[in-house]
Amino acid sequence: MTSFDRNAILARLAALRAADAPTHGGHVLSYVYDSGIAELDELAAAAVRMVQPVNGLDPTTFTSVAVMEREVLGFARELLHGGDDVVGSVTSGGTESCLLAVKTAREAWRARGAAGVPRILAPVTVHAAFHKAAEYFGLDLDLVPVDPDTGRLDAQRLIERLAPDVALAVVSAPSYPYGSLDPVEEVAAACEEAGVDLHVDACIGGWILPFWREPDGSAPAPWDFRVSGVTSLSADLHKFGYAPKGASVLLQRGRDRQRLQYFATTGWPGYPVVNPTLLGSKSAGALAASWAIIQALGARGFASLAEACLRATRTLADIVRDIDGLRVVGAPTGPLLAVAADDSLPEERRVDPHHWADRARRRGWHLQLQPGLTQPDGTHLPHTTHLTITPVTRDRLDELEAALRASADEVRGVAPVDPAVALAALPPVGDRALDSDTAAALLRAAGIAGDAPGLPDEQAPLLALIEALPRPVTERLLVELLGRLVEPT
Repeated sequence: MTSFDRNAILARLAALRAADAPTHGGHVLSYVYDSGIAELDELAAAAVRMVQPVNGLDPTTFTSVAVMEREVLGFARELLHGGDDVVGSVTSGGTESCLLAVKTAREAWRARGAAGVPRILAPVTVHAAFHKAAEYFGLDLDLVPVDPDTGRLDAQRLIERLAPDVALAVVSAPSYPYGSLDPVEEVAAACEEAGVDLHVDACIGGWILPFWREPDGSAPAPWDFRVSGVTSLSADLHKFGYAPKGASVLLQRGRDRQRLQYFATTGWPGYPVVNPTLLGSKSAGALAASWAIIQALGARGFASLAEACLRATRTLADIVRDIDGLRVVGAPTGPLLAVAADDSLPEERRVDPHHWADRARRRGWHLQLQPGLTQPDGTHLPHTTHLTITPVTRDRLDELEAALRASADEVRGVAPVDPAVALAALPPVGDRALDSDTAAALLRAAGIAGDAPGLPDEQAPLLALIEALPRPVTERLLVELLGRLVEPT
């Protein structure tokens, strides 16, 4: 047997982890979803360990997989008001759920005898996973502009673009960039009349909006399977289901329709391959952890955690609104906030949200910078800073408020980074295709070392650059940045 030093290996891993952003304690307001319940994390870890050798590829061999998935889906279906005709799959995450929703809709569209290139119809705020799905599966993505001030979708602007070539319309519950709940009922009624499938992307809201209440105490407008025109819905277990990364639920209305999601072949000399998801062999760990957490919390436990999020979100929104120079975008539904500069104030009183986020990061709080975007109709969405609120935020509000106010005081009146200044640091790029070495040189010129890439301490200039460069150039540079991050040295 090969000998190894277990302690040395784990010590090195611990050292590597020490350089990560903290995953617990509420200091990272994106990416991680901390319930604040240590016992829940320990339960999830124990469940993962118990199924570590299991291959989720074949639930007929590993029957525990079938039982756990069935029970997770049953809980999700009841939570999201699905009837007996609503069936689904546990996937590896929201992106896979969204990809499979698009794949299913494309197959259903073709089965109706349609030909040509189908469209996905969605608001500009739809998750980037649908950009990926359009690219992977050969659909056109038709994006409908939203209100630049509130981030809300006007349902009529989407409805008027419904046509026979639309394989799938998509709305969000809520949208990630602004936390806006799209008008699901209105869009669903029009889609049902037009014979168009409708997906509700509730990846971030699916496990918390069922328990959410508006300021007047009412529930949000219906957005789940209570709405008859909804044909599919995604909800991530690894967000407000508090499971480890790698778990989402995709529910579809109708067994025959859902079976179009599958891939099956007996056209090779090996075992028959039948996959409900994009992966073949897959870990059962995230599924087991999700199942265990549902067993532990039940609807009552999720409701309690949602209440903690709700109270923290309202308090934090009030804090931001009280900071001179900032504004909360729109009227978010759920534990998400987008913060922009208050352009109603004179420039000397405004707070640029990206400078603000950079200063907050110096104080140990990680907020997520979002670039501005020019919509297809020429209107411009402002650059913002995103905050995802989790149950532990409630216990950190005093510290967070102090950091946010002090950070705003430091940058009040400081102008946003001028994109022209950011571009001036770069050699001319144009729209030409970039090879790897040229892209790396551009990254170095932008203050990001091409040979040992990483994000600069001040990210506002980088975000200005992302917004100013042509999209193909920006995307190529970001690919190079991430590609070189994992290259062997």
